[in-house]
Amino acid sequence: MKKCHIIVIILTVFSLVVVPRAFAQSVEAKIHDAAAAAYPNDPRMQRFVYEKQMAAYRYMASVADQEVKNIAFAEYPEDYAMQKFTYDKQLSAKRYMATVVDTEVKRIALREYPNDYAMQKFTYDKQLSAKEYMATVQDGPAKRNALRQYPKDYSMQKFIYDQAFGQR
Repeated sequence: MKKCHIIVIILTVFSLVVVPRAFAQSVEAKIHDAAAAAYPNDPRMQRFVYEKQMAAYRYMASVADQEVKNIAFAEYPEDYAMQKFTYDKQLSAKRYMATVVDTEVKRIALREYPNDYAMQKFTYDKQLSAKEYMATVQDGPAKRNALRQYPKDYSMQKFIYDQAFGQR
């Protein structure tokens, strides 16, 4: 029975130490090869790209929000620098969306972009601005027309209302 435990321990250590190291080495090789392909005659740019990608790879290996990490990876599976950029942008937008107060406008943003926090933030801000604008407009018939055409989209209401007056 002790032999079985020892084998399990050895396999566990192997999977925790050797396998990640081998994967990291293959990532390093892939990054190196991509940098060399992008800049075949420029060793300085190869080194710059390699270092930037490796730093981003290490950063992405340490991030905590798995949901946001998955979004970044799905968008840029082979580009760690873009994963880092996307992760930071999405995480910031996720935190922002957790603080918004207009639940009606938040529902619009969530409906439009259920899996993209950056687009939720963009949509929320755009819709909230349009909602506030529509609350101030005076022309009754133009406002009613805009509301009738787009009852659940303040941005389109604003567009229709402004179109009625030749504004944009």
